[in-house]
Amino acid sequence: MWHQVFALIVKELLAVLKDRKSRMVLIGPPLIQLMVFGYAATFDLDHVPIAVYDEDQSAASRDLVARFVGSRAFREVASLRSGDEIDALIDSRTVAMVLSIDRRFTRDLLLHRPARVQVIADGRNSNTALLILGYANSIITDFSLAWMQSHGGQTPPTVLDMRARYNPSLSSQWFIVPGIVAVLTQVVTLLVIGLSVARERETGTFDQLLVTPMRPIDILLGKGLPGLLIGGVEATVIILAAILWFHVPLRGSLPALYLGLFLFVAAVTGIGLMISSLAVTQQQALLGAFLFMVPSITLSDFATPIANMPRLIQDLTQANPMRHFLAVVRGVFLEGATAHSLWPHYWPMALVAAASLFAAGWLFRRRVY
Repeated sequence: MWHQVFALIVKELLAVLKDRKSRMVLIGPPLIQLMVFGYAATFDLDHVPIAVYDEDQSAASRDLVARFVGSRAFREVASLRSGDEIDALIDSRTVAMVLSIDRRFTRDLLLHRPARVQVIADGRNSNTALLILGYANSIITDFSLAWMQSHGGQTPPTVLDMRARYNPSLSSQWFIVPGIVAVLTQVVTLLVIGLSVARERETGTFDQLLVTPMRPIDILLGKGLPGLLIGGVEATVIILAAILWFHVPLRGSLPALYLGLFLFVAAVTGIGLMISSLAVTQQQALLGAFLFMVPSITLSDFATPIANMPRLIQDLTQANPMRHFLAVVRGVFLEGATAHSLWPHYWPMALVAAASLFAAGWLFRRRVY
């Protein structure tokens, strides 16, 4: 059995490597794209969850907190009593920002000294962090101007101390490049797998496979395993480029990263085999692949924050393997995440992989017979 499967794998790899025909990129039905981008593709930053650590507990500090809470951009979800609670809230993504007001805030204001206010933002998404810090800076400036008008003073008395965890320089490459690992791996794997059976049907060689002693499961393995191999190689090249060329820090463990990569590629392979089993021509396979890829990327947190999407769409993204692999790859790169902490993202990908591979096998056997 495995000798025949290995021969089919070699055949598939050679067919992919020697194919010089240009692949035409097809756009999915406009209605589906309109629904996806209309509801999900938004860069507005509203109701950002924040926590407040007010050590001063004065009228001035409460006025500053009220300006944050009363703005459209922020929503207070926690009031802290100790600075030790900050790390846990940001690590768990419960809040995207912590507003920390020094205990000498009012005294420094009255003495016309720099009154320190610290804003701690989650820097794993550099674009979101920059927007958060920009909004916070605007509110601090307005508060300072209002205080000077009512109490006098020549210079703004409040000094904003800005910090971003996990991405101190707020480099967009640290956020984008790890995400490209997921995007390109999915694109390459889905195209290779999605076109495999359709290409065989168009050239007439699929009927030749059916008259061989190989069983449908053997043919399915021979079509699916090359996608796993190509996806793994593609991801490895991008990971090396991220580390060596773009100098993105890899703070976590490679086993945790590659476990997530294996589950992600297995899920994408199952989806590609489903598309390939249903498609009769390569054009149909391409249409099916891009019909899945565009919403998958949009609903993955690659560029558009999932937290800003409607609740129903947020729930639907749980079935998107790319969403979970993005959390894995960014967690390993930027946060130093371990396999144990990434378990909530491993099991959904494993579930999607099992369901899609089972469905692909059922569809394949049904089309064969």
